[in-house]
Amino acid sequence: MAENKTQPTAGDVEAFLDAVSDPQRREDARALSALMEEVTGEPPRIWGSSIVGFGSYHYRYDSRREGDAAAVGFSPRAKELVVYLSADAAEKEALLARLGKHKVGKSCLYIRSLADVDKGALRELVAGSLAAIRDRYPD
Repeated sequence: MAENKTQPTAGDVEAFLDAVSDPQRREDARALSALMEEVTGEPPRIWGSSIVGFGSYHYRYDSRREGDAAAVGFSPRAKELVVYLSADAAEKEALLARLGKHKVGKSCLYIRSLADVDKGALRELVAGSLAAIRDRYPD
């Protein structure tokens, strides 16, 4: 059975964020990190080589695949911030409608700049995603 390649590491979050080359993306990443830390009550931790995650949960699928993942997190990519959220968070669609300029994938939210989005809606999306993860994976 394949192991999840994205594992928590002992990487230095501050150094990782300092290394973000674009000054605006670096500032946005720091602000997003502070928002997620406040919402989750968990310290940031590097997962894999490029994800800042907060909290964790253990998943087990019917296919017998299992592993650990960050409860919520983000990655400051070259062109945008990628925010990792639960795909089944309650009220997600209404919050996305309020959010502002963004794109979405199954469990990813793509934001070019935090200036383009409603920070209250983003905070609610993170909180809703965290609640959905905790409800689905209570251990």
